[in-house]
Amino acid sequence: MIDLKTVEDLTNAFGPSGFEEEVLSAVKAHSQGLFLRNDAMHNVYAYMSEAERQAAAEDRRGEKPVLMLDAHSDEVGFMVQNIEENGLLDIICLGGIHNTNIPAHSVIVRNGAGKKIRGITTSKPVHFLTASQKADNSLEIEDIRVDVGASSRQEVMEDYGIAVGDPVCPDVRYDYDEAHGICYGKAFDNRLGCVSILETMKRLLGQELAVQVVGGMAAQEEVGTRGAKVTSQIVKPDLAIVFEGSPADDFYFRPGIAQCSLKQGTQIRHMDSSYISSPAFISYAHEIGKACGIKFQDAVRRGGGTNAGVISLTGKAVPVLVLGIPSRYVHTHYNFCAAEDIEATVSMAAEVIRHLDQERIAELLHVNEI
Repeated sequence: MIDLKTVEDLTNAFGPSGFEEEVLSAVKAHSQGLFLRNDAMHNVYAYMSEAERQAAAEDRRGEKPVLMLDAHSDEVGFMVQNIEENGLLDIICLGGIHNTNIPAHSVIVRNGAGKKIRGITTSKPVHFLTASQKADNSLEIEDIRVDVGASSRQEVMEDYGIAVGDPVCPDVRYDYDEAHGICYGKAFDNRLGCVSILETMKRLLGQELAVQVVGGMAAQEEVGTRGAKVTSQIVKPDLAIVFEGSPADDFYFRPGIAQCSLKQGTQIRHMDSSYISSPAFISYAHEIGKACGIKFQDAVRRGGGTNAGVISLTGKAVPVLVLGIPSRYVHTHYNFCAAEDIEATVSMAAEVIRHLDQERIAELLHVNEI
């Protein structure tokens, strides 16, 4: 089974888009047997041998096709946009957060010295609302501020050390309900994907594979899949598996319509607004899932997107398989997921890679079709 300590440490890590340094440290602490390097954008690359890492650093390519395992390391959060005279912090969103999900929660502001300060996203008590305000449910980000307990701009800057541009993220700590196999925490989109990269690569160590497996943990996905634009250029994959913490829909659609339900296995995504998957790759994943007894569920998304949109357009085009871990309430403070769905996702990726051979790779790459 997956290492739940890895899930805990990676999801607890502070890491809004552009501020993923703590996530890198957590990844390093759980990368036993793997060989890492990073770049100026805080993207992390994982290799299965020192020779592979060195070859990549020298831009040398081996003889085997490269299969990239992708996930993004950032989480949705905020940035301090201004400090008001009364000590409240104006904020902007880093990533897609609906304004109604922001007020009345605890957050962490990290100042330039690395100190973490707890704050509260403001919400006017009902005692001070007018009748028209009670009836009006609209909310703008400009109406929401962060209160760190200070009473003046000077106090915020001098005593708290907070400045314009400092990052803010949800103040949530991981917990695990062992009796029901349920993980609770923040940033499941997409630290669960980073966990999946580490777990998949560790399970494949020392095995003879038909592909070279390279992990790419990309920064800044939530603000425009920026990190994957870099990682895909560096890795130059022939094939890719993209991991996502996918928004669970089992509470919003009836059975038979829901396509991302807890405890129903890994989600195989056929399409979203960023890409259309490779039918051959999906067919192969179905074959592996049935043969190995791995639970999976298929999804066609009307919206949303992943790094697959960028990776699939790299070089001469890259067949991509997107595997999602159903996660409730992503892009909010609090998430639930099932440990067995993480396990199903890792098992699917590992078995897909183990069973690849030259004939199957040629089929996925459409090498012999014309």
